[in-house]
Amino acid sequence: MFAVYAEKFSADDPLSGLVMGERPEPEVPDGWTTVTVRATALNHHDLWSLRGVGLKEEQLPMILGCDAAGIDEDGHEVLIHAVISDPAWRGDETEDPRRSLLSERFQGAFAERVAVPRANLVPKPSSMSFEEAACLPTAWLTAYRMLFVQGGLKPGQTVLVQGAGGGVATALITLARAAGLQVFATSRDEAKRAKALEIGAHATYETGARLPDRVDAVMETVGAATWTHSLRSLRPGGTLVISGATSGPNPDSTELNRIFFLQLRVIGSTMGTRTELGRLVSFLDATGARPLVDRTLPMTEAREGFAAMNDGDVFGKIVFTT
Repeated sequence: MFAVYAEKFSADDPLSGLVMGERPEPEVPDGWTTVTVRATALNHHDLWSLRGVGLKEEQLPMILGCDAAGIDEDGHEVLIHAVISDPAWRGDETEDPRRSLLSERFQGAFAERVAVPRANLVPKPSSMSFEEAACLPTAWLTAYRMLFVQGGLKPGQTVLVQGAGGGVATALITLARAAGLQVFATSRDEAKRAKALEIGAHATYETGARLPDRVDAVMETVGAATWTHSLRSLRPGGTLVISGATSGPNPDSTELNRIFFLQLRVIGSTMGTRTELGRLVSFLDATGARPLVDRTLPMTEAREGFAAMNDGDVFGKIVFTT
């Protein structure tokens, strides 16, 4: 079958290890099933994999891709929850110390077919296209958990989204606006600030700019470059939810005095559970909110999508179709 996979690692030139070609059909352990992929979405995780983060040489070649929507063996339209927990684990899958994602221990979704545990299938509503559904399992699920599970935000509250443009950030803006929150966003790029307004932000600001008022919560995926601004943008008792650190994990100042004196809450967030993915799907089905797709490409042209993400030339999600 045709697939997009990592053949080698390169920290400086990740695309040099990207290959598109034939791979064996997926192996299907007990309790697993196969999904014929109709659409799949690109994540930064896939670029990090090509740099060797989260993978070992002995695991190569590894089919990339965490996200997919397609047809299961019974002919049902489904999307895939990408978090693979230990079969003996009970409870929140994201807290399983032995959890992994598709394309880490198990071959990923950038292929004509992918094998997954049966329990990881979520029904796709007829109101949603395969391309839209493919965007949800990583970036959009991450955003949903940040806002409503870890952040506990309610309609009428205020939220700041740092670094508008990427898949998680655009999901945060869209979901927050659909849930009745007042949404602010930052970006260094004027064009991305304008697009953030188009998809639902009430106001946008240059990265690091002082806000007119402090907010109830900040959604942080940028890391070191925006850490101090995020903390200083919070009202006393406010919440900072962090799910990534694309600019680096070690800020110059941790601002510990500010955190304890203003009684701020700093909460980590990683992906989400299968139940939360189902709730996200229901939320989108009910509200009509939809993922923003930056571009759709046939899987045979996946290298173009990887190059765009590597160059930062993305606003929303990049989707591959089979």
